[in-house]
Amino acid sequence: MLLISPPTYIAAVLFLGLMGFLYWAILRGMVNSPEESLPIVQFLSIFWIPVFFVVPLLTMRSIAGERTTGTLDTLMTTPTSRVAVILSKFTGAYIFYMLLWLATLSFPLLAAKFFPSAALSGSLLEPAPIIGGFTFLALSGILFISIGIFASSITRSQLVAGMLSFTTLFVVIIGGQQLGNIAEGGADLSFWMSEMVNYLQIFQHLDDFSRGVIDTRPFFYYTSTGVLLLGLSTLVIEAKA
Repeated sequence: MLLISPPTYIAAVLFLGLMGFLYWAILRGMVNSPEESLPIVQFLSIFWIPVFFVVPLLTMRSIAGERTTGTLDTLMTTPTSRVAVILSKFTGAYIFYMLLWLATLSFPLLAAKFFPSAALSGSLLEPAPIIGGFTFLALSGILFISIGIFASSITRSQLVAGMLSFTTLFVVIIGGQQLGNIAEGGADLSFWMSEMVNYLQIFQHLDDFSRGVIDTRPFFYYTSTGVLLLGLSTLVIEAKA
């Protein structure tokens, strides 16, 4: 259903068009003013821009749309378990989300093909930040898609589900960064509070993965929180069935 849904392809076109433009802008900016950071690192650092729009578009219909059309009640009468319903919705959206990001690998490949002189330095296709960055995207995607599924499970309105998803993503991504800025600004926080703030720093996780620093804490954070949200989604549709 996700593959034949028009909003899915609207999200894909918007995503690839926006990210292609941003990658071009990054390359052009580096030509005019050379920087030490690699193009792919700068490109992945703006991952949050499409996440705010693509994730709600991919997930807002997952459960809310089923409720609106009445097909969720029919689905609940089949031998299919609630867990299977939630996992199928999550898996479909997650796979499509990652396919969109994998499609962005064509940007450095195209740049290397049309500008071979720039590719000679190896900066366009440096393997370490690409592998680390996409590992981060795969991990964080578990949390982001789970947020969208949960938002869709608690309401009948697709619009409300999209707005809830957008707001929660904004708080998780930008709110965590702002807490980190407050802590760095000299706020008097206890040790455990400071550690918690650092634990929630999504941008710091991306920076670590891009530099090849693989920490087990982000793995636990994204997977455990994602599983928790999917479990809550299952309980919600169980209660409302």
